[in-house]
Amino acid sequence: MAGTLYVVATPLGNLGDLSPRAAETLARVATVAAEDTRHSKPLLQHAGSRAGLISFHAHSTETELQRVVTLLAGGQDVAFITDAGTPGISDPGSRLVAAARARGIPVVTIPGPTAVAAALAVAGLAADRYLFLGFLPRKGGDRTRLLETIAASEWTVVLFEAPNRAAELLAALAVACGGDRRGAVARELTKVFEETRDGTLAELAAYFTEAPARGEVTIVVAGTGKPAPVEPSVPDPEAFARGLLAEGHTRRDVADRLAEAAGISRKVAYKLVNEL
Repeated sequence: MAGTLYVVATPLGNLGDLSPRAAETLARVATVAAEDTRHSKPLLQHAGSRAGLISFHAHSTETELQRVVTLLAGGQDVAFITDAGTPGISDPGSRLVAAARARGIPVVTIPGPTAVAAALAVAGLAADRYLFLGFLPRKGGDRTRLLETIAASEWTVVLFEAPNRAAELLAALAVACGGDRRGAVARELTKVFEETRDGTLAELAAYFTEAPARGEVTIVVAGTGKPAPVEPSVPDPEAFARGLLAEGHTRRDVADRLAEAAGISRKVAYKLVNEL
């Protein structure tokens, strides 16, 4: 019988946030797969765990992945933890979970801290719907595309960034979204020097340029509050409609297909088709 993979959320910094269930799980399993074994030793000591520690992180090889899966397949329970927060959020958790599920191995979540929810809770920005983008690429077309996505997002956006690049990202966000867009920077959440600073993106970029961020950084950017405009995919709606009519489609069918393809209302589409 296969063991169980426990995906265990761990404190962002304050050991008091380790849940009793998480502590019990870490103390009970035979093995803990950790992003950084040296970093995780104090946590296991705090939980009273004597589990064996093995390394599993973003750069682990397929052989190292299969080592964990083999333990599970052999009947051993394994807890997977990352340096902080919930595994699978901007770290290699999904890769391990997918491999376990492919072998029919049970996977159980032990929920708890996550910097995404923690930062949203104290940012003072709308959090009923949000877009999480994790770490942006450092340069290139993908970075530009994602900055444009943030600028157009109807909803609040949450990002992670290394402290030494936080000011640079805030400046780029101010350019993409407009300097007056609201935002917040939460750093060192749950730790002694926890700080959450809100303001416009221009103000935040200026502040963190003068006082570089330290510790783990989560950036929250306000959304536009309105849907992004739909770009029509039909350059010439009349020609599109005439082509469908020539193929023998009914005017009603043509109008429905035109509305969907051109990103216009059905009322406008019906009017255009009936005028042809």
